Amino acid sequence: MKVAVIGAGVVGSLIARNLTKYKDVDVEIFEKLPDVGWGVTKANSGVIHAGYDDEPETVRAKYCAHGNALYTKLSEELGFPLKRTGSLVVAFNQEDIKILEELVDYGKKNGVEGLKILSKYESLEKEPNLSREVVASLWAPSTGIVGPWEVAQSAVENAVKNGAKLHLSTEIKSIEALPFDFVINASGLWADELAESAGVKVTPLHPRKGEYILLDQPQLVKTVVFPVPSKAGKGILVLPTIHDTLLLGPTSEDLPPDYKESTETTTEGLAKIVENARKLVPSINLSKSIRTFAGLRPENELKDFVIVKDDKMVNIVATRSPGLTSAPAIAEDVALWVADIKKLKLRSDFDPYRKPIPRPYEMEDDERNALIKEDPAFGRVICRCNKVTEGEVVEAIRRGARTLDGVKLRTTAMFGRCQGSFCTVNIMKIMKKELGEEFEEMEKNLPGSQVVDGVSR
Repeated sequence: MKVAVIGAGVVGSLIARNLTKYKDVDVEIFEKLPDVGWGVTKANSGVIHAGYDDEPETVRAKYCAHGNALYTKLSEELGFPLKRTGSLVVAFNQEDIKILEELVDYGKKNGVEGLKILSKYESLEKEPNLSREVVASLWAPSTGIVGPWEVAQSAVENAVKNGAKLHLSTEIKSIEALPFDFVINASGLWADELAESAGVKVTPLHPRKGEYILLDQPQLVKTVVFPVPSKAGKGILVLPTIHDTLLLGPTSEDLPPDYKESTETTTEGLAKIVENARKLVPSINLSKSIRTFAGLRPENELKDFVIVKDDKMVNIVATRSPGLTSAPAIAEDVALWVADIKKLKLRSDFDPYRKPIPRPYEMEDDERNALIKEDPAFGRVICRCNKVTEGEVVEAIRRGARTLDGVKLRTTAMFGRCQGSFCTVNIMKIMKKELGEEFEEMEKNLPGSQVVDGVSR
């Protein structure tokens, strides 16, 4: 049976991997962008939510807590970093505390364990840099953080290892034209349009823009710090990232349906982030800012996931927050659905493991020395900010990176405080050697994003 998975974000990637567990299934992944996890998945907070703020009986509630629980095993198998930081939802008055109590009730109904309302003293004990105006908080120990694109990359690598085929820079505009026995529509912001191309009516999508600020202030908080949620969403957060930086955001701005590529930041949006983040953690230092960026997430009037299944296709639509958290559970459910209706049997030779790119900086001395002895390139530091070596850059290219951002999102090179000022040229030299490209051909990310327009001779 031939199965097409449209969209190599975190949902599509994990579904593709799960489908390769079955016999006699040829899986092909189609992604319109030049790399995996570059759409909705990339500009994401990276929070693995506990599941306490999804209204019971919603589709979000069905998948969130279960998806959270699946991440531990998934991280072990696929080799991407996961940290269980826990989270605090902070209250500033008695009305806020009532909302915390409602969240505890939601969490219990959704199967979330370990929730506890903390006093002001207990809250500040966990996070000493919180505002002194905090009166209480909700502690959720199962909350975690990941690099969202790393989840997608590792899932696709493992799927390909198990026989899947990956087609990058390949846009699918109509499901009807695909010569496949089964189609998975996980195309993010365009999922509603693709569903309708096959005659499936779903609630229309519009983009919701979220702006962010990234800072080199890694130890300011240890947990994910939330305000109490509102109708607009979970609010502007302060959180550590998986790569030891500090992230503020996102804003929440609904855009018209045809603004699906509108990812510019705004003065107003960034000012709103600073104002709200400093209410939670006053000592945020903007001089530590590394960069600002914005991402889009798919939203609908239902404010819930829409998953439509039949005997020929599954449409996964409106995977807004907590889509990243829910992705493993959605993937498990969809794969089981396909296996059931198509009478598929599990393979005995499926290999669930994917080895991460070696990271010398994080190794013990003996392990690092052995790696460098085997391959001296792992002893030559290319990115000084994040201690990334030539060996890591080479490995990233051999695993599919074809742009500077492809290398960046696989190694963290160019991710540090200098944002590539020192290492970009050296990385381009390695890319030239590995790929045979001239500097003028190399792109930062999307087609047309050449880094240089000529080379001095």
